[in-house]
Amino acid sequence: MSQLVLTQLLAAIPNKPPQPENALSLSFHAGQMWGILGPNGVGKTTLLHTLAALKFPTSGKIELNGQPMTQLPRLTLAQQIGIMFQEHQDGFPATVLETVLLGRFPHLSPWEMESEQDLALAHAALARLDLMDFAHRPLSSLSGGERQRAALAALMAQAPDVWLVDEPTNHLDLHYQVAAMGLLAEQASQGRAVVMSLHDVNVAAQWCSHVLLLYPDRPPIWGESARLLTQQNLEPLYRQKLAMTELNGKPLFVPVA
Repeated sequence: MSQLVLTQLLAAIPNKPPQPENALSLSFHAGQMWGILGPNGVGKTTLLHTLAALKFPTSGKIELNGQPMTQLPRLTLAQQIGIMFQEHQDGFPATVLETVLLGRFPHLSPWEMESEQDLALAHAALARLDLMDFAHRPLSSLSGGERQRAALAALMAQAPDVWLVDEPTNHLDLHYQVAAMGLLAEQASQGRAVVMSLHDVNVAAQWCSHVLLLYPDRPPIWGESARLLTQQNLEPLYRQKLAMTELNGKPLFVPVA
């Protein structure tokens, strides 16, 4: 199973000069579920795009299984790293099934058609995200939450070893928020590395094994969520007074008006 190793990495955040003290040196290991937390504009999405080799870092390096990502072919990266964006654009008219099948593209040879196995993986992903009844509907006809589930299904069909997910619960109602996080936890339990940006600290507290806290005005910190998700760390992160209680042995944070 794959792992990403960051060494003195600084992501290029617009209108924010890079500071050496903000460099990241950490590893995302198989089986871990990471939540990236921080206020709007701090660089959560930029970091995910950098980890996916869609953006160049300001400095530092990223290694995938001991090899610099800059030296790996794009096809190899696409087979091992998958990313789900926060917003979904319609590139061309397609059904939901066709969209999910795009996840199989990195595993096909040029001009190769999808096999029965590829179709089976796509159907399994649709079923897992409760989208089988939508398979032949145009993607453009779906609601925001349904599109979010379709994007997760495409990522599931791709079957990468590293999952990079930008706001997985975006647009989802409570039932599907739990279903989406359950799917990501399932992937981690099967030996994949899951790294996601989150706005809801309570989602991170309930589901994530590790967190990375990106502050707007101080160096980031990272490590096990049970150790770092405290009022002392979170109140300066969000510039918000918090009250803390527990739910099923996990911390629960409530903003104090």
